[in-house]
Amino acid sequence: MALHNIVGEAGEKIAAGYLERHGYTILDRNWRCGHNEIDIIARNDRQLVIAEVKTRSGTSFGKPEDAVTDSKIRNIVRTADSYIKRHCIDLPVRFDIITVIDSDGESQIEHIEDAFFPPLWH
Repeated sequence: MALHNIVGEAGEKIAAGYLERHGYTILDRNWRCGHNEIDIIARNDRQLVIAEVKTRSGTSFGKPEDAVTDSKIRNIVRTADSYIKRHCIDLPVRFDIITVIDSDGESQIEHIEDAFFPPLWH
């Protein structure tokens, strides 16, 4: 497995643990639909939370959340729509980004709630 995949997998595990410690129930991890994937699908109170996890070993290449591009957002929203339909979920949906920066063996976690909203399609 490539190093970036190992780092990403470790970050997703840290992010899932963080969410659980904060009262979220993890419904799915790495849920795929076609070529697209949602890192974490969770539930908090009466809300479905779709979380994109970005893990970095530092910030020399910019902030991790900046890697969530418009194209990535469209794919996440489209994939979330498939998940919701497939599981017949009738809850409000929130899209979050969780960043994990691991430096010197310590992880800094930032949870950005409502990080983006679904784009309008015409």
